[in-house]
Amino acid sequence: MDLDGMNSNVTEVTSFLLKSFTDNLELQIILFLLFLAVYLFTLIGNLGLVVLVIGDCRLHSPMYYFLSALSSVDACYSSVITPKMLADLMSKNKAISFLECATQMFLAVTFGTTECFLLAAMAYDRYVAIYNPLLYSVSMAPRVYVPLIIASCVGGILHASVHTVATFRLSFCGSNEIRHVFCDIPPLLAISCSDTHTNQLLLFYFAGSIEIVTVLIVLISYGFILLTVLWMPSAVGRRKVFSTCGSHLAGVSICHGTVLFMYVRPSSSYATDHDMIVSIIYSIVIPMLNPIIYSLRNKDVKEAMKRVFAKKCFINKFYYHSKN
Repeated sequence: MDLDGMNSNVTEVTSFLLKSFTDNLELQIILFLLFLAVYLFTLIGNLGLVVLVIGDCRLHSPMYYFLSALSSVDACYSSVITPKMLADLMSKNKAISFLECATQMFLAVTFGTTECFLLAAMAYDRYVAIYNPLLYSVSMAPRVYVPLIIASCVGGILHASVHTVATFRLSFCGSNEIRHVFCDIPPLLAISCSDTHTNQLLLFYFAGSIEIVTVLIVLISYGFILLTVLWMPSAVGRRKVFSTCGSHLAGVSICHGTVLFMYVRPSSSYATDHDMIVSIIYSIVIPMLNPIIYSLRNKDVKEAMKRVFAKKCFINKFYYHSKN
């Protein structure tokens, strides 16, 4: 292989062009407003949940620490992709520099992988809480849940580093148009003029291994939870467990389903338009849904929100009466 030629081709690429959803101006405005609303809701929902967990001492438990970590990851993940996409919708210049593209891909893979690990850790946390609730505070002490959160982040960084280095060592000597709305691994491999067989194997085996491990942890955890629930004498207790765990299973199913579709499949099946829609669901819609799935169906979180609003109303009334 001519390494000098390859390096020359790579250094010549100073920018890529991201594909637009549509050239219709009216539709672009509609999509801009829609995605802007989704993004703002995502930030308010996720960051609001983080503030709520930090500020309410009754939510200071491993379950809600995992939830606040997941919300932080979702807010960051959406912020890596959505602002650039919104700017491209309202601009004719949809270029993204080589370094910006590499940074966006690295951060997107980091946060996406971290979310998969956190969802697995949350399943294990639910298993411990339901299987042996009396020892929950001991079994999930800070010495356990803090390393799990840190390991999830480190795992995401390592996974992203492998793919970013492998992808941006390729030669891009032909078209620089990425047929996607952000810098993702498959569309970048599709426009490379280098042999991407090794990259495809890395993507398949690394993403596949992470999926297998995290999904197995979830399935095993919920298998034990199901057995525990079946032995519960109280129907009320069973309903409470299913209500708590059902939201987590819904989030896991949506997340892993889209990841499997996007990355763990043969490269020949890569269909641009369909993948763009799935990527939007994974990177924009899921971060918006997570606060709804995990918070609005959670009794403790709803009670904490009521306390916050009640406290705010009390402060406002006190301020009003003190002035009058």
